[in-house]
Amino acid sequence: MRAEVADLLNRKVDQYNGPSFIERDPVSIPHKFTVRQDIEIMGFWAAVLAWGQRPVILRKTAELIDLMDGSPYEFIRTHQESDLKRFLDFKHRTFNATDALYFIHFFREYYLQHNSLEDAFVQGVDPNAETVGPALMAFHDRFCAESEYFPARTRKHIATPARNSSCKRLLMFLRWMVRQDDKGVDFGLWSRLKPSQLVIPIDVHVNRVAHRLGLLDSRTDQPASPDWKTALRLTETLRELDPNDPVRYDFALFGLGVEGEL
Repeated sequence: MRAEVADLLNRKVDQYNGPSFIERDPVSIPHKFTVRQDIEIMGFWAAVLAWGQRPVILRKTAELIDLMDGSPYEFIRTHQESDLKRFLDFKHRTFNATDALYFIHFFREYYLQHNSLEDAFVQGVDPNAETVGPALMAFHDRFCAESEYFPARTRKHIATPARNSSCKRLLMFLRWMVRQDDKGVDFGLWSRLKPSQLVIPIDVHVNRVAHRLGLLDSRTDQPASPDWKTALRLTETLRELDPNDPVRYDFALFGLGVEGEL
């Protein structure tokens, strides 16, 4: 990696990885809470809905909080069947009421048996896996387990490396839950997945910036269609700068892309 590129990335991490980043980003949604399960539930939901314009994403996830009476974990545990009617009009792009109701069902059944959503990613997975790829596949299979309750349409909202998806939104959620520093953006609630195992959340903006900076090779990585393999290659490049926490450079790549600095 060229020295000037490494210097730029480090400077932009320092610029964007801080409290000022939170307000306009979907990570602001779980930051509204202090209870671990509230942070997990709304962090997961905010990440899954994080496509489109950021003000719309924030508005729709805030709507979900209101529908759950401001206390997601309490609502998940104690709601009555009649309380679910209020979700019938919920919609964000292709995510609709059917999907929302299954999310609620999954969370309720899951939290009856587990204290943290981390278990859904790590149970049955080799803790020494090189990346979180196996954890994402395990979670997908657990979340989308065929049953009378699971609607087939909801599968499209839960990405998996098994389909070579970039898994951008779930990787963003894992960054929030796993990364640990003193900057105040990521939560670092989970300990059984390590920051070194995280993979960069790559979308068209991050992909474009990575190509402009020479972090990806245009001969093998198409600028318009990032996938799981592209995310792995970019993460491997970023490990040259920080093998223990390569995904901290998500702040730099995302900031450079969204703010149009290139």
